[in-house]
Amino acid sequence: MPKWIIQELQPSTLSSDEQQQELQWFKSQAEPFAGLTIRVVSEHIDTHVYESEVLAKAFYDLTGIHVIHELTGEDDVIKKLSAQMVTGLNLYDAYINDSDLVGSHFRSGAITTISELLTFKSGQYTLPTLDLNDFIGLQFTRDPFGVIYQLPDQQFANLYWYRSDWFENPSYKAQFKQQYGYELGVPQNWQAYEDIARFFSDDINTIEGVRVYGHMDYAAIDPSLGWRISDAWLSMAGVGDAGLPNGLPVDEWGIRVENCHPVGASVSRGGALNSPAAVYALEKYVDWLEYAPDEAKSLTFSEAGKWLATGKIAQQIFWYSAFVGDLTQPNLPVVDDQGIPKWKVAPSPVGKYWQKGMKSGYQDAGSWTFLKNTPKDRQIAAWLYAQFLVSKSVSLKKTLVGFTPIRLSDLESDVMTKKSPYLGGLVEFYRSNARNVWTPTGSNVPDYPNMAGFWWLYVSKIVDGTYSPKQGLDAFAARVDAHLAQLEQTMVNSQCAPKMNPIKDESFWLSQPGSPKPLNQQVIKGQTLPYEEAIRVWN
Repeated sequence: MPKWIIQELQPSTLSSDEQQQELQWFKSQAEPFAGLTIRVVSEHIDTHVYESEVLAKAFYDLTGIHVIHELTGEDDVIKKLSAQMVTGLNLYDAYINDSDLVGSHFRSGAITTISELLTFKSGQYTLPTLDLNDFIGLQFTRDPFGVIYQLPDQQFANLYWYRSDWFENPSYKAQFKQQYGYELGVPQNWQAYEDIARFFSDDINTIEGVRVYGHMDYAAIDPSLGWRISDAWLSMAGVGDAGLPNGLPVDEWGIRVENCHPVGASVSRGGALNSPAAVYALEKYVDWLEYAPDEAKSLTFSEAGKWLATGKIAQQIFWYSAFVGDLTQPNLPVVDDQGIPKWKVAPSPVGKYWQKGMKSGYQDAGSWTFLKNTPKDRQIAAWLYAQFLVSKSVSLKKTLVGFTPIRLSDLESDVMTKKSPYLGGLVEFYRSNARNVWTPTGSNVPDYPNMAGFWWLYVSKIVDGTYSPKQGLDAFAARVDAHLAQLEQTMVNSQCAPKMNPIKDESFWLSQPGSPKPLNQQVIKGQTLPYEEAIRVWN
């Protein structure tokens, strides 16, 4: 076994002997496929860069299977996956795509499930130490009946991010208390977030000669604008119902599902996509842009992500934790001389429609997906590669590279305890129950590849003023209903195909318990907690 592989894959939760045995299993099981070249594709984040540039070579040196691990944009991964489904051509042998597609996958009939791969040839090609119970995101990749459709490869969450050094500044604390009547701290609700945004943008305005802002976001007309809202913005506002991993019967997309059948997204069909709670969510999204830099309206997802490192932003209501590495580099304005972040992450504040028992935010679970139209030898070779990338020999080192953990054993290791002070609360988040309350898009969405694109088309018209939030969401909900009705006709062989509810007066549904919820005109007072108390909420 090449010595460099063992050296590269340190640290590991396995002992030296255990790691040697696990890697030897890959070497022996891959013998029938030595010399084969397989192709896989994933989105371009640090974790997958490491896989593509380092781990694919390690796998080849270990097994003789050559892997072309392509990196591209998230939207392009979905397009390639859809193209293979439609054409039947074996474009790639496996995909790492978000578990957000699980509702599409289990209804498509095109996926070789993980459950099938685990038992192929009596489990001959299933890693004995795979330990599915150790995966923290496996519940996100199951269909409503418990069948596993995808295997998590990396996970990251949308968390509240803030400059803890500014929030702990005695002068700022006193000034905020005098102006707003409560303590400057981690906001628990949207009113507190708004007050803090106004405070830093308007009242403080400048720190050490630098213009600062109390909010950061992005709103360019771009597919990433859709992710900004579909990635559980509505759930934080309180649009859906209680229930995990997604609200039942109404989820965070505002889609009502009855007995696994989507029945509508508009309030007139029992959904909540154009409900008062959803309108409130979009109103706040647009209103808060005034507390962000002027450039925010023209920035995309990736462009906006660079702003926090400049030291000009006080807080962001949710920020993708996959970017932890970008904000822990030495010599940044947001990192001190000892390498300790001047920022922390905490639970995102929730809107006035949110209720206990609802999901609290979004978690991305990039997961391995295998298509039935892949030749079996290539599929099994790709299955071995997938298991290598998530094995205990690899996973802890990969977590330290990309900060996208997938295994509880890694999170609970002494290595992560020592690393914790340098990650601004990320380890505390993933060691808590919060990792189950921040969830991806669920199985209610029957056609994610097509329906995901609706978000940015309608949200962009709200941002540019073409529509009011209510007008935009009415049009959006009607478009989703039309698509669900079309799927009802074309997915006749699916046991969970849409079955549209008849249209009723909105007042009928708004008077029923749960979501869609009637207009809430209550005036909410801002509420904050000290960081030490705020993170206890996760437990």
